[in-house]
Amino acid sequence: MTNTKGMTMPQIDDAELFGNAEDQRAYEDFCANQEAVEKFTLDKPALVCRWRMSNKKVPMLNRHIRALSERLVQGEPLTHNMLSWAKQHVEWSLAEGDYTAHDGVLMLVIDVNGNAAMTVGEYEPLADTSAKALRARSAEARSEADETGVAPELLAAVNDGELAFVAPEDECLCGTATLIEQLAQTKGIPVTRVDIPAQLKGALFLVSDEHGVVAAADSDAADSDAATVAFFAEGYEKLRARR
Repeated sequence: MTNTKGMTMPQIDDAELFGNAEDQRAYEDFCANQEAVEKFTLDKPALVCRWRMSNKKVPMLNRHIRALSERLVQGEPLTHNMLSWAKQHVEWSLAEGDYTAHDGVLMLVIDVNGNAAMTVGEYEPLADTSAKALRARSAEARSEADETGVAPELLAAVNDGELAFVAPEDECLCGTATLIEQLAQTKGIPVTRVDIPAQLKGALFLVSDEHGVVAAADSDAADSDAATVAFFAEGYEKLRARR
């Protein structure tokens, strides 16, 4: 695991990130304080993000950071300084780091004290992609959302050409879900939200920041709805494959 507080940041023009000199100075002070910590032990994790990588990058990093800005740690949102610092650190560390899992998974951990750590590991596909297994993962992610405000995985389905997510109307979607929502809009596919998985019909699938689009292996949905899920999966993989 990499101690994000003990690494020196590269020279990046921060002026473009801030609207005035005062905000930029506050951010620079924040970074200096982060780098001043010589020894760092992660406390109890309050938030764990798992983002799929490709060629030593996180293709949807901007989407993930936007979702991260809506997450809560100990009931409080992350500061603008932390979000800016985390984004720059992820970009630099992945590009310059010495590791073998270039197409693996980035895990970002923020503890109860607001300290952050990062690790990279190999990607492991889901061993069980049955509807029952996907529902179980969705339920676990929903429990996380109750504490942090954003579910890292969502259950979804396409039925009669309409896409539905299991998510509250006012909840921010995870990064991958925002991509699927956008892909649906490009095809003119209506997008709705439902309260519970039992309300879903049609071609069931999981939307995950770690696993992308995972169709239920035992789905008996109409071919046209299954094809729409395949379209979402292809769109996700095309974005991930960009170099």
